[in-house]
Amino acid sequence: MLSKVVIVGGGTSGWMTAAYLRTALGDSIDVTVVESKRIKTIGVGEATFSTVRHFFEYLGLSENEWMPKCNATYKLGIRFENWRAKGHYFYHPFERLRVVDGFPLTDWWLQQKPSDRFDQDVFLMSAICDAQRSPRYLDGKLFEQDFVERTEGSPERSTLSEQDTQFPYAYQFDASLLADFLTEFSTERGARHIEDDVLDVVRDERGWISHLRTREHGDVHGDLFIDCTGFRGLLLNQALDEPFISYQDTLPNDRAVALRVPADMEARGLRPCTTATAQDAGWIWTIPLFGRIGTGYVYSGDYTTPEEAERTLREFVGPGAEDAEANHIRMRIGRSRNSWVNNCVAIGLSSGFVEPLESTGIFFIQHGIEELVKHFPDATWDPRLRDTYNRAVADVKDGVREFLVLHYRCAARNDNAYWRDAKTRELPDGLAARLEEWQAKLPTENTIYPRYHGFESYSYLSMLLGLGGVDLKPSGAVALMDGARAAKEMQLIKDQARDLVRRLPSQYEYLAQMH
Repeated sequence: MLSKVVIVGGGTSGWMTAAYLRTALGDSIDVTVVESKRIKTIGVGEATFSTVRHFFEYLGLSENEWMPKCNATYKLGIRFENWRAKGHYFYHPFERLRVVDGFPLTDWWLQQKPSDRFDQDVFLMSAICDAQRSPRYLDGKLFEQDFVERTEGSPERSTLSEQDTQFPYAYQFDASLLADFLTEFSTERGARHIEDDVLDVVRDERGWISHLRTREHGDVHGDLFIDCTGFRGLLLNQALDEPFISYQDTLPNDRAVALRVPADMEARGLRPCTTATAQDAGWIWTIPLFGRIGTGYVYSGDYTTPEEAERTLREFVGPGAEDAEANHIRMRIGRSRNSWVNNCVAIGLSSGFVEPLESTGIFFIQHGIEELVKHFPDATWDPRLRDTYNRAVADVKDGVREFLVLHYRCAARNDNAYWRDAKTRELPDGLAARLEEWQAKLPTENTIYPRYHGFESYSYLSMLLGLGGVDLKPSGAVALMDGARAAKEMQLIKDQARDLVRRLPSQYEYLAQMH
């Protein structure tokens, strides 16, 4: 059996990996994290999506244990502003669509058009986000749990069953604070922490990594080496010379500038979502944390300069940005050809990255860790484990790439060269044919990107309907069917949303109680 795992690089990816391995494999392996004190992590505030709850549950952590220490907030979805036109917004929520007479409500909405806001007509989350409500009552009870209980046996019962519901939120947190929290969590459970610089990655006669040569601690030996060194790819890309596959031909944004902005969140309010606001050369994220705002401009260097981007971001934020230090980031968009080579596995940015438009950075880390445990090697190093791991990791990143390209291609906005070019840029394999098909028949689980990548068909429907740049039509069958039940369901959503907004506490109120 393998007994020594060496993780190179700390930050979110390194310490998530250490925490998960110590929890999953316990004392059967020795986990060492080698982390340079001189290399800063990219901790600008992180948004996630709902699968991240499995990570904290697996570690046995309750929200009360970790959220206050990481200034964490709830995220019920993403609010997209100005992607269709300036002043327009819509939500992509964590909420599956309800189905009436065999068709999701999106088909019925296109047929009936009860309003111009599909997201308010077919989802609960839009109203909850607009009202800045918490997804939990002050006693900790989740609103969906209460919703299912109260509608059981009712003649007005929604078509949404308990089996159909989706965990309704993810988290937003300070990535640096989470790394600190997981450092303590991991070391208390036996992980070894070495703060030192790696001077050399020594390979044996097979080309496998033998050991690391560090500045102060000498040689660090291991069986399995995990590369969490970020965009540098110190082990996988540099030492093992594994090629990197760029996504820049389809996703041109390659830079970001970020600010940490102090804010009075009690006065400002805590909207339970991430906001992505379209700009002339990209988009600005706004992540509300408990005590500050994390914000940044993701942009393409072909359309604006770092100086112009920083100025745009500061003007967008307003007076609160005056004393905030700007963090300029060059992003490597794409993935390593293989994330597992010989006895080295890359997790996090060294494995791959797409721009943070759908908050997939933490998801990639979590997926890579979970798949590693499922494919964990023994002394035989069966190559089939490596190959299936590499396929799973590549499929996830390629699928997310395709989903993000859809955002730009299908946005109605076309007021400058950046947005016009987005409509003519090369598409990933398969997406062009899928877009043609979706204009005749809305996306289903069978017609979206076919391999696991974290997104379901309702996400594609949300974006296509919200972005407004593609002509869509409902199934021909719904025009021939009685739409009374669908209309009743959409009215029920409005009634339920109004009731929840009235009864749920504000997010700030709930989190202040937690703190």
